[in-house]
Order: sequence, then C-alpha cells, then structure tokens
Amino acid sequence: MGRPMANERARELRKAQTEAERTLWRYLRLLRVEGHHFRRQVPIGDFIVDFACISARLVIEIDGGQHNDTPGRVADTSRDARLGRRGYRVLRFWNNDVMVNPEGVIEVIRRAL
Repeated sequence: MGRPMANERARELRKAQTEAERTLWRYLRLLRVEGHHFRRQVPIGDFIVDFACISARLVIEIDGGQHNDTPGRVADTSRDARLGRRGYRVLRFWNNDVMVNPEGVIEVIRRAL
C-alpha cells in the first residue's frame, strides 16, 4: 500500500471508528499526562493499525468477532509477526473487553508501556 493511499485510508478509518475504538481512544488520550502519546489508525508498513505509541513501539488492536474464526486468527498471527519484525509489540483486545472493562484494558496497556 503506497503511503498517500494509506494516509487517506487511515483518515477514513478515523472518521468511521467503532464504539469500542472511540471508548479506548478516550482512555489512551489520558495516558499523555504519563508521557505516552498514542495515535489512531496509523499506517505501519502494509498495515493500518488501530492505535500505536511509536516511541514505545506498541500497537493496540481492537478486535471484533471476525477475528475469532480461523481465517481471522491466521491473518492476525501473520500480521502480528510482520509488525514484530518491524520492532512493534502488539496487544489485542476484544471489543467487548474494551466496552465492559476499559480500566482493566488500560492497566494492561500501562504495564506493557
């Protein structure tokens, strides 16, 4: 994916965030006071990740049900490995986890940072 096209697609995705992404974004923005700056819908290589803290090399992905079937799990494993080769750690959370327990999700992210 060329960079200009990736940036345009990332802008589209930011405008069409899911409820879980909007919820987590509110919490991630609070981490700025702790010195952690997250960006949303970030192009990294061939991918656009949900959230990334570039300085910590940490990617956060929020997954819906499509990630729970075999093709979704295989694609996620490959994607995570490719991001890992670029030096990023990937944390994945289910939409439901973000909606039901956002404080717990943020605590896991804090520990990873």
